[in-house]
Amino acid sequence: MTVNKAIIENFPTKYWQALDDGRVRCDVCPQHCTLREGKRGSCFVRKHHQGGIVLTSYGRSSGFCIDPIEKKPLNHFLPGSSVLSFGTAGCNLSCQFCQNWDISKSRQLDSLCDNALPEQLAQAASHYGCRSLAFTYNDPVIFLEYAIDTAIAAKAKGINSVAVSAGYICDEPRVEFFQHMDAANIDLKSFSEQFYHKVCHAHLQPVLETLLYLKHETTVWFEITNLLIPGENDSEAELNLMCQWIAENLGSDVPLHFSAFHPDFKMLDKPVTPLATLQKARNIALSYGLHYVYCGNVHDSESDSTYCPQCHQRVIERDWYQLGRYQLDAKGHCQHCGYTIAGYYSGDKGTFGSRRIPISMT
Repeated sequence: MTVNKAIIENFPTKYWQALDDGRVRCDVCPQHCTLREGKRGSCFVRKHHQGGIVLTSYGRSSGFCIDPIEKKPLNHFLPGSSVLSFGTAGCNLSCQFCQNWDISKSRQLDSLCDNALPEQLAQAASHYGCRSLAFTYNDPVIFLEYAIDTAIAAKAKGINSVAVSAGYICDEPRVEFFQHMDAANIDLKSFSEQFYHKVCHAHLQPVLETLLYLKHETTVWFEITNLLIPGENDSEAELNLMCQWIAENLGSDVPLHFSAFHPDFKMLDKPVTPLATLQKARNIALSYGLHYVYCGNVHDSESDSTYCPQCHQRVIERDWYQLGRYQLDAKGHCQHCGYTIAGYYSGDKGTFGSRRIPISMT
């Protein structure tokens, strides 16, 4: 797809409705921003322009980096492989604890200092030997058109597409968006509507609907991340409710990552999440029969490794993003008992390691 600079600045979109009072309502996400001419939505990158909603960040990025796939985090999708990661600016949630706030809360398009059209991104991923391309750092839902076009270009070169998202998206665009994704990590902020409303200025139910849709209506491989914030969303009652819901509605094979919080943005008064809290959450999840539960953002190989649900042997040794002993065959079978470990495997483990390699498209 060839796009000139004028269109990139105001890229036309389709998920909106014109209102009788001259405003336009954006229907990409449940925020449903209603905008007068020239005004931007809460995400900042979608705005009312000449009677419709346009995307102002198409082809523009806050930067590009080659990461390990485990950083997304995805522990069961081509383990050890590399992924070309990029994001834009803005976000449709307003999480007080955002750890990419300099990007997600940016209100300056000048922060989008790098340009790359979809075909360039696909070519770069291929050139650097990346097996996947990830839409991350900020939520790809808000730059849906750019992400979809990039995913199409990537697929043409045999490159997988990965969405790292909060899953806050409306029904119709949800179908189109995930039609082009091969894998996703959905950030389940909490299992409390009050938390979502107070801390994220959003709602829980649309996120649960995204998870249900991914499980029951698609073949997208997905994993879940839950960032545990001391005193906010780490109570045993809430963790029990969440793990029970996952087990009953999504099944035992969906990997769940409990991630450690670090003070950032507007939540500087909370301490770092203790490892004991992460381990407690992991034990609760395991008690509900979930097979693959991890502690993230910490160095703890025992809770970051993958175990066979049948013979209980460690099949992927992992310390943060670094893989150690690997005991799966090319199709993801346990080498001890032959059990199929849930996920997407193709060949031997990758050897990219824990490196992070910034790149330029110029």
